[in-house]
Amino acid sequence: MLERGRAAGHVIVPVGRPALDLVGERDGIIEAIGDGQPDVVVSAAAYTAVDKAESEPDLAFAINERGAGAVARAARMLGVPLVHLSTDYVFDGSKPSPYTEEDEPHPTGVYGASKLAGERAVAAETANSAILRTAWVYSPFGGNFVKTMLRLAGDREEVGVVADQHGNPTSALDIADGVLAVAANLLGSPDPALRGIFHMTAAGDATWADFAEAIFAASAACGGSTARVKRIATADYPTAARRPANSRLDCRKLERSHEISLPNWRSSTETVVARLLENA
Repeated sequence: MLERGRAAGHVIVPVGRPALDLVGERDGIIEAIGDGQPDVVVSAAAYTAVDKAESEPDLAFAINERGAGAVARAARMLGVPLVHLSTDYVFDGSKPSPYTEEDEPHPTGVYGASKLAGERAVAAETANSAILRTAWVYSPFGGNFVKTMLRLAGDREEVGVVADQHGNPTSALDIADGVLAVAANLLGSPDPALRGIFHMTAAGDATWADFAEAIFAASAACGGSTARVKRIATADYPTAARRPANSRLDCRKLERSHEISLPNWRSSTETVVARLLENA
């Protein structure tokens, strides 16, 4: 967000710990956000350790529900719009087609339940908000699937990757662009149609195995390491938290209301892989 916002000419004021602690007192959260004198607040911080959340439910809810609600309250008290980021994990993955905003959420794990509680806390605090659900996020920064695959390709010839989960791999760089566009729309119009819940993921869908193959192809095109993908089942890779078999999100509401659509995941994957290899 910092990189894309500044490139677009916006003044981005990042606020994080220790000044802003989402498990701290609400008054401290409100004060920390207010000190930045924002025109719009972007609530992107969250507890995102999906498996660890199963053993730390109190902390997950403290950050993802109560912390999100406190940020929303700060935005309301400051009289500014809020953009809040949420997740596909609010759904159980049993639907055979992409999820729309009208589908009833049904999380199966602590992480998804805490994020759904956060959506509801935000909506209860301020109607001047857009809640953006995204999925399968990767970027040139931090730990994520793309960086893991590139690392494994340097160590082995074959990598086992789950092939029975479907979703929309989405670049954080594209998410940042989308968030900035939504924020501008909220600032520019009081239209209620611009507020509420929206799905925002990359165009196109894939399995994790498809995604891995695209990563290795992009790496090979740049002269980087590559590996064969061994397609495995979810049952072959057990995790503490259950993953949705279908994480695909229907983003047509965002396109209709905000006139925003993110690029196809394949082109964005090539961009991120090239950048990672260039900086290696």
